[in-house]
Amino acid sequence: MRGGKGGGLLVAGTTSDAGKSVVTAGICRWLVRKGLKVAPFKGQNMSLNSFVTREGAEIGRAQAMQAQAARVEPTALMNPVLLKPGGDRSSQVVLMGRPVGELSAKGYHGGRQKELFEPVMACLEELRSTYDAVICEGAGSPAEINLRRTDIVNMGVARAAKLPVVVVGDIDRGGVFAQFFGTTALLSPEDQSLVAGYLVNKFRGDVSLLEPGLDMLYGLTGRRTFGVLPYAHGLGIDEEDGLRVSLRGTVRESVVAPPVGADVLRVAVCAVPLMSNFTDVDALAAEPGVVVRFVDRPEELVDADLVVVPGTRGTVKALAWLRERGLADALARRAAEGRPVLGICGGFQALGERIEDEVESKAGVVDGLGLLPVRVRFGVEKTLARPVGEALGERVEGYEIHHGVADVRGGEAFLDGCRVGSVWGTHWHGSLESDGFRRAFLREVAAAAGRRFVPAPDTSFGALREEQLDRLGDLIEEHADTDALLRLIEEGAPTGLPFVPPGAP
Repeated sequence: MRGGKGGGLLVAGTTSDAGKSVVTAGICRWLVRKGLKVAPFKGQNMSLNSFVTREGAEIGRAQAMQAQAARVEPTALMNPVLLKPGGDRSSQVVLMGRPVGELSAKGYHGGRQKELFEPVMACLEELRSTYDAVICEGAGSPAEINLRRTDIVNMGVARAAKLPVVVVGDIDRGGVFAQFFGTTALLSPEDQSLVAGYLVNKFRGDVSLLEPGLDMLYGLTGRRTFGVLPYAHGLGIDEEDGLRVSLRGTVRESVVAPPVGADVLRVAVCAVPLMSNFTDVDALAAEPGVVVRFVDRPEELVDADLVVVPGTRGTVKALAWLRERGLADALARRAAEGRPVLGICGGFQALGERIEDEVESKAGVVDGLGLLPVRVRFGVEKTLARPVGEALGERVEGYEIHHGVADVRGGEAFLDGCRVGSVWGTHWHGSLESDGFRRAFLREVAAAAGRRFVPAPDTSFGALREEQLDRLGDLIEEHADTDALLRLIEEGAPTGLPFVPPGAP
């Protein structure tokens, strides 16, 4: 490795959702299977999909997933800056796992982002001093020329750490050759010198038909393509904020295992604004015979056996949305009829009697849906925790990320929240990943819904996650030039890469 440090690589992308997160995870799993000690890294992540590490730090779930791919414990070092959007123009800034303020996009890019470059690089250097290799993920595109001056996640990191860069492009969207060429040609000569080549993602068809184009791309840029990854169903696990990601892909895109009992169980998830940690329902979608869909109309709740009101970065905004769309009335009818509803984090808060919010929305006192005897007051300090408890006779693990403090005034205790009839509420994310608890919960839901649904006795969410991570590693091992990637990681970008005009403006 170079200079006594661990090797490294930056996985950039031509666009958002090109596949950077899953390619990074795949490379991590491939390397750890080779016996290397590997860590993921993303200097700055913008996502409402977050996770709490064991030391109580909040990071992006994508980096937590990549750490699992690398078989290491996730830490704040792996995602030092997390931006959590609270609207179109502002985000909460989380530094080293703790919130440090709310900033507009203009304010962030106008100065604060540059201040964060030093701690970002310090985290990367600490990881490189500890691990054999650090696989970094970029954000968006490295050719966002309006943001290059303050970049702390793409070429800014690559330049400072002298990391080779591989650019991933999603060929399923079309235009991948133009994306590769244009991305390279909009970078400065110094940035271009680190772009070693490309990785085609989500290819369908005969690779031999693609190869002439890859040869022409090499002729135009002097850079090779390190692999063509085939389109694979159900692999988009724990990415950032698209509804196409996570284990739900398995349900939507591939053959669903038949139910063990006579009936399927239908789960409707209210697609509230600023939805966070929608991965909470992945464990439900992984169950044979459970069908999960996202909904935004009251009529879509009619045939649902369970309705989930998920987490949100804007509880008051979500409440208004539920009322405007008639979903609030539909939820009230369900509760009156004894039909199951589950609220998680912001969804739990919305199901309560009253919210006092001078922090998130600054709306003051707002009436909740009144389905649970809970009053919520938003505090300045954020709760970040990894609780362990018991519910329905089963051990449960979860994690908490919230400003709202719940005053539970009745009902039956349920994971630090409460239950009234067939309405449940909890601040705990991830609880449904506990297999025994999930099965017990689904049995309760099936009984209340009058369905002859039986949970599969052997579904292991953890094992399914490991299978998916192994599939990502297989994709890299079988369809990428792993010898060439390993040379990049160990030795850096090759010298003498040609400049592709015009370069950065």
